Amino acid sequence: MIESIKAVPCVPQPTQLRIALLTYSTKPRGSVIHTLELAEALQALGHHVCVYALDKDGKGFDRDLSYEYQSIPAQLAPIDIDALIGQRIQEFVDYLSQSEQSYDYYHAQDCISANALAILRQRQHIPHFIRTVHHIEDFSSPYLQQCQERSIREADFCLCVSDRTQAELQQHYKINAPRVINGVNTQRFSPINNGSEAMLKERLGLDGSPIYLSVGGIEPRKNSIKLLQAFAEVLADYPQAQLAIAGGATLFDYQPYRDEFFALAQRLGVPIGKSLILPGVIAEAELSALYRIADAFVFPSVKEGWGLVVLEAIASGIPIITSNQSPFTEFLLETQALLVNPDSPNAIAQAMRSITQPELAHSLVQQSQSILSRYTWEASAELHLHHYQQRLTYSQSLNNYA
Repeated sequence: MIESIKAVPCVPQPTQLRIALLTYSTKPRGSVIHTLELAEALQALGHHVCVYALDKDGKGFDRDLSYEYQSIPAQLAPIDIDALIGQRIQEFVDYLSQSEQSYDYYHAQDCISANALAILRQRQHIPHFIRTVHHIEDFSSPYLQQCQERSIREADFCLCVSDRTQAELQQHYKINAPRVINGVNTQRFSPINNGSEAMLKERLGLDGSPIYLSVGGIEPRKNSIKLLQAFAEVLADYPQAQLAIAGGATLFDYQPYRDEFFALAQRLGVPIGKSLILPGVIAEAELSALYRIADAFVFPSVKEGWGLVVLEAIASGIPIITSNQSPFTEFLLETQALLVNPDSPNAIAQAMRSITQPELAHSLVQQSQSILSRYTWEASAELHLHHYQQRLTYSQSLNNYA
């Protein structure tokens, strides 16, 4: 069911709010991009924003920022994932404990920074914190599951980005988390070539036809193995086809899954570097051009908070194949994308064949453009300000009652 976005009630705002947004990485992942774009939109609305981010290579973000940014050094971490997460939480805590800055709102966008804020609040270093839940993971590690539980249950206020996550928070945590929307920056992502496309195609070896693109790396929730199986079917009909899977910056290496993926590519006879292109993390300045190079965007993910990359692909003017489940069905109609069963490589492959038809591809692109005006970062920022103010009013009433 496609959502109807309601107007935000007009609530008087203080002259300027001081807002700290925390994110676990400087590398492009959904919640990181959400943090940066939200910060820019809040700053544009006249508020003071500072983004705090763990930075493991000292390079910061690969974009110019219009707001204050504090880089938190992230040291070489142990291989053990529990120890790694524990260290990352502690790095946040150590850095913020020494800070003399104070904010009206401390807002964590992930489990790691939320755990750090929970510790800081317990030590009375901060008064409260908000957490946006982008998606809920199924961790096998008891420690990681405990971290996730704490980051949600101990937040003073939770927000979420989709109906799916909202329902999960209600079902598993009995938390009523208001929805905030994601957006897409149509100045960064558009169908207009900027002249870099030909050079990028040459550098990445993208000389086939058709070219399919997926963004997010090789990992279980991206459904990479079934995408590979589908692509192997497509190659039988389109021997010159190429599949580019970009991205992959994550705290988790998913090595067993990646090993299975590469072993399968070898068994299926899908040559890496020729038919299957794995460029890794793409610089933001090049990502919009990469979308435009592709003939179609294929994203049969089985679990997303929202799927910002789908909006980016739509804004870039290419047709979409994605999963016929929430959150994608919250904003996409069957006339706007090919919605497929993500558990069926055959269904994914059939959609990949169908989308090469010019008339269908053109229709999907045309029909999907109406989505862009409903999902803007300015609208997202206004929703956030509405919920911030509601929370401030609620806190003040509790203090007055006490």
